[in-house]
Amino acid sequence: MNIRRLRPTTALVGAAALGLTTLTACSTNAGDGRTDGKLDVVASFYPMQFLAQRIGGSAVHVSSLTKPGVEPHDLEISPRQTADLSKAGLVVYLKGLQPSVDRAITQAEPRQVADAASYTSMEDHGTEVEGEHEHGGEHEHGGEGEAGEAGHEGHDHSGDAAADPHIWLDPARYAQVAKGVGKALEKADPDHAATYKKNTTALVKELNTLDQDFRTGLKGRSSDTFITTHAAFGYLAERYGLRQEAISGLDPESEPSPARVRGLHTIAKKDKVNTVFFETLVSDRTARTLAGDLHLRTDVLDPIEGIGSKSRGDDYIQVMRANLNALKKALGAK
Repeated sequence: MNIRRLRPTTALVGAAALGLTTLTACSTNAGDGRTDGKLDVVASFYPMQFLAQRIGGSAVHVSSLTKPGVEPHDLEISPRQTADLSKAGLVVYLKGLQPSVDRAITQAEPRQVADAASYTSMEDHGTEVEGEHEHGGEHEHGGEGEAGEAGHEGHDHSGDAAADPHIWLDPARYAQVAKGVGKALEKADPDHAATYKKNTTALVKELNTLDQDFRTGLKGRSSDTFITTHAAFGYLAERYGLRQEAISGLDPESEPSPARVRGLHTIAKKDKVNTVFFETLVSDRTARTLAGDLHLRTDVLDPIEGIGSKSRGDDYIQVMRANLNALKKALGAK
């Protein structure tokens, strides 16, 4: 997905500030990808940062290219950040989500890179995602109790230019990515391989539990359909047999067409939808307008592209559990 939305002032100013702050440790290392004996890991945005921190633990120093509270699609990389990428011991990113990051990595040629997209399968999810609700949301990559069993380190993404990047919102796929990041850390820093193996195992177990809690928590629901601001939840919908109806497509700030709005009115009435979800990092204006027209309630369903002051939790796991509670309420799960 190559979504580019231009916010020249905020994006470029933010990037310039990040170039002086978030990668300071990398810019002061000894040229071996380490600072004070710890591996310097640069993450492109929060879901990658979370994996690096949880798996790397005390053996790594993790910095993020995307400042907390900034919509990651909008990020522009400064020349300073591009230079600092070349000094990192490992760069963890998701190819296709942030075009400026992809270009900077190509230019910087870091020692080691971990591309999250290479560790799991990617699919196309557009404005309407029917998912696999008639089949319970199961698919080939990790059924119930199998989160993260497939590594897919050599997965071919030659046809994935427009694929939905929001793989982290499916705990099973995210567990697959966690395993890939763990192996990348082992390769970049063999001296701490045992630590990375142990931490990867613990995190995958936690993600398996989260996956099972979603399955259990969403049982007995009265509806499968939810309406949300943009199509970020296609993988989650597919995994748990739900139907995502997005106001806009994969671009969180695109305006819906009049036909799409009319269609959502019909869907909301037909499928007994009672909630319109919005998110924390983009405007809630369109969602609130639609909810007002339909006399529906609004709530937050967070795509967890970053953790900020408005997030319902301090990390990925906490916010995903908040998402589960919001979905249970909206879908009438008992």
